[in-house]
Amino acid sequence: MTKKEKAAFIVEKLEEIYPAIPIPLDHKDPYTLLIAVLLSAQSTDVRVNQTTPELFALADNPADMVALGVDKIREIIRPVGLSPTKARAIHALSGILLEKHGGQVPQTLEALEALPGVGHKTASVVVSQAFGIPAFPVDTHIHRLMYRWGLSSGKNVVQTEKDAKKLFPKELWNKLHLQIIWYGREYCPARGWDLERDPITQKAGRKEVLRNYRAKKKAR
Repeated sequence: MTKKEKAAFIVEKLEEIYPAIPIPLDHKDPYTLLIAVLLSAQSTDVRVNQTTPELFALADNPADMVALGVDKIREIIRPVGLSPTKARAIHALSGILLEKHGGQVPQTLEALEALPGVGHKTASVVVSQAFGIPAFPVDTHIHRLMYRWGLSSGKNVVQTEKDAKKLFPKELWNKLHLQIIWYGREYCPARGWDLERDPITQKAGRKEVLRNYRAKKKAR
């Protein structure tokens, strides 16, 4: 299969498996999504969703978050990890939103990436999921699957994002990146991967990946 053929097959299969796809992080507006995505760095969506209800009950907007203070934020978000750094970033970016953006979350990657603690991936998630602007945020699942499917070199997430944007139609990016994330978790995980349960990689997998998988399985 060519890359174009693989991409078409992947889109068709993912649409079949995930015709409707939920956003993994619980939120009610762009601000709470921004905070949830920031918290999810080096953590899990499940842990973030367990932590944010307490935080958002006290502060679900920039003004209340600033008033809450760094120490209280850190205390609440401790379970997600990296709480000192994340608490400072959340407090600081909330102040900037009030000072420079009228308390609203900006809708451009450039403005979002200028906020403390907000990198390209976080900004991409926010513009795509909060504002419907086409973006293709690459997390570990997408990075892994794009390599396993032979659609990207696997060198880094920047290259993976470029390759994904070239291969897949722009109008599908926002839904597709979520579909790939869910597929990676459920059918093609990093650990405990069972190729027999992974219909996409069975058909569209990188030859080297399939060969190595089968060799390891035979050696057990």
